[in-house]
Amino acid sequence: MPPTTVHVAIAALIGAALLGKHFGLKSIVIVVLAAAVIDLDTIVDIWYPGLHRALFHNLVFPAIALAVLAWDVHLREESFVLNRWGEWGVRVWWVATLGVIVHILHDAFYNGANLFWPLHDQFYDLDGDLWLSNQEGIDQSFVDLGEDGDTERGTTEDVQYGTGVSPTDDPGIEEDIERRFPLAETGEHLFLTVVGYTVVAIKLWQVRRDRDDG
Repeated sequence: MPPTTVHVAIAALIGAALLGKHFGLKSIVIVVLAAAVIDLDTIVDIWYPGLHRALFHNLVFPAIALAVLAWDVHLREESFVLNRWGEWGVRVWWVATLGVIVHILHDAFYNGANLFWPLHDQFYDLDGDLWLSNQEGIDQSFVDLGEDGDTERGTTEDVQYGTGVSPTDDPGIEEDIERRFPLAETGEHLFLTVVGYTVVAIKLWQVRRDRDDG
């Protein structure tokens, strides 16, 4: 799976692009923490195998978060979020939630996630490619359902992802095995990480410079 460092870098880029005038150290930290914290289901998976890539790696909870924000801001007579944090709170809320959604989909396209858990228990692996052929037209392998398809991987009962916390497919094994926590599994991962952190560092410097000049 993509390392948390990469997810944080992508969330940082999203925050730098979408926070607008509300960008700052506090807001960007919230956005990247939201994107990082969902990987904590790797710890829950120790006691409840199968919940990694399911408990927090689903689109149901982010959808609820966005629905609650829309209801609070647009349907209530008096918005709690606006009264408590103003427009800053609204912007940070939906940008952070978007960062979470991107993290989940990134994992789904990188060997799978239980996208609709707990409403529907099924891991979907959207790993594939997209081709434009002069003979076959557009050809994709991201979604391949049916009896012979490989998009549906299974449920929390029979799918287990090995991680640094649980290095094997059987969390009950107590052998003295190596625990590896990847920081970058590919050159692309390293590149995204460096770019994401650099962009945020530069933007924070610019905000501070503009504040000092003002």
